[in-house]
Amino acid sequence: MAAGTIRFWAAAKSAAGVAEEPYTAATLAEALDAVRERHPGELTRVLLRCSFLVDGDPVGTRGHETVRLAEGGTVEVLPPFAGG
Repeated sequence: MAAGTIRFWAAAKSAAGVAEEPYTAATLAEALDAVRERHPGELTRVLLRCSFLVDGDPVGTRGHETVRLAEGGTVEVLPPFAGG
């Protein structure tokens, strides 16, 4: 398990009620499952439309269970922004 930070932007930040929070997870899928447990409701719906950066690299279409998280890493949660 790695420990790091999840940062929420725009609609994800609003739905989570926080700008960032810690994670302890081995994969992006595990980290997002924990986020859904902590923030049921609107954030769960927002996450369906989000893209993700892990340590600055786009996740793209890779399966979240295949994306390993590093100790001290950062996950950016990016909902669609105006015009995109």
